[in-house]
Amino acid sequence: MASHGILLVDKPGGPTSHDVVARVRRAFGTRKVGHAGTLDPAATGLLVIGIEGATRLLTYIVGADKTYTATVRLGARTTTDDADGEITETAGAAAWDAVDETAVRSGIRALTGAISQIPSSVSAIKVAGRRAYDLVRAGETVELAAREVTVSRFDLLAQRRTAGFLDLDVIVDCSSGTYIRALARDLGDQLGVGGHLTALRRTRIGGFEVAEAAMLEQLDGTATFTPAEAAARVMPVLHLTADEARDLRHGKRLTGQRDRLEAAEVAGIDPEGLLVGILEARGHDIKSAMNMPEVHA
Repeated sequence: MASHGILLVDKPGGPTSHDVVARVRRAFGTRKVGHAGTLDPAATGLLVIGIEGATRLLTYIVGADKTYTATVRLGARTTTDDADGEITETAGAAAWDAVDETAVRSGIRALTGAISQIPSSVSAIKVAGRRAYDLVRAGETVELAAREVTVSRFDLLAQRRTAGFLDLDVIVDCSSGTYIRALARDLGDQLGVGGHLTALRRTRIGGFEVAEAAMLEQLDGTATFTPAEAAARVMPVLHLTADEARDLRHGKRLTGQRDRLEAAEVAGIDPEGLLVGILEARGHDIKSAMNMPEVHA
């Protein structure tokens, strides 16, 4: 039987996120596999994969903050806001006159904090039930609405001149739904020279780090974390008695015990260390918002 739990994979460049899921299905002998947020084929880094019943936890992971390292190339705009697209415009010599380190850092600061961001037209956002990138490939014009996101850190790590361009190595901490390609595009637009992304690596999703992840060739049918361990990475834990765990699994409430909850959602763990489910308040009581299958990891 497949291991039930959360698997961390360090995706290499090339495969799609769906390709990784397919590899995990084969390695674990199950089709019940999902992930908490895609990475573009050219991007590398952390994919959080749910196996069997632990796919139910992905809902609580997908919205977590993320960390990326990236390279932004200033001096050219592309059709996709990254290196996979065609260059549509390059900066002339006069445009570079105002682009120095002070201007670059000022542009980065302007894109830090709570910002309004228009995602790239080749993103995976659905428009009338279809992915935006599919519409673009079909020759349709796609205009996506701006969304509010939070960039809590946007730091310049290094910069270098490359064949007439200026490459910036950066690190970004951001809310779910932030597009690093859009940050590259918007920084280039602010500086008047255009910009796009040439490298992207995701290093963190919530409490999960890429340093803990397995490489694709290392998959052996063993999850990185049990459901209980994974849930404890993203929310507080409430330790339950055997009777409380049984009642919650059977759909009953813990009457008058709301004060035991440290947050809106907590992980209920039974005396054997198994995840009963995700618990929430209902009036003065505690109830399960999501119950896990009763499977020993």
